Amino acid sequence: MAEGWARHLKGEAIEAHSAGTDPQSLNPLAVEVMREVGVDISGHASKHVDAVMSVPFDYVVTVCGHADATCPRFPGEAKVVHHGFDDPPKLAADAQTEEDAMAHYRRVRDEIQAYVQTLPESLHCP
Repeated sequence: MAEGWARHLKGEAIEAHSAGTDPQSLNPLAVEVMREVGVDISGHASKHVDAVMSVPFDYVVTVCGHADATCPRFPGEAKVVHHGFDDPPKLAADAQTEEDAMAHYRRVRDEIQAYVQTLPESLHCP
């Protein structure tokens, strides 16, 4: 969802790539909640961080605790910034209905949108 928002909202200012330390398949509920707001991520693919190691990043933004803790060092001058979000699949695991599950995805989608709208101005490193 973060890559989708970055491309949709900041495509002229940010060259967004998404990868994970433990990539999973593209989540259909994430695709659906992004479609609800006019952002199509159905063509995105989940990939391992090794697939983007050659990209000369200025910033690497980690969005989950696991990635923050296990993100490898990128070559060059990439600054790593962490802005954590809840993991929708974990939140939705105990949902009684699909609508209950979707509520978790929608909340996180909207939180990611709000963060991405502040980029690149909000990027800072400790």
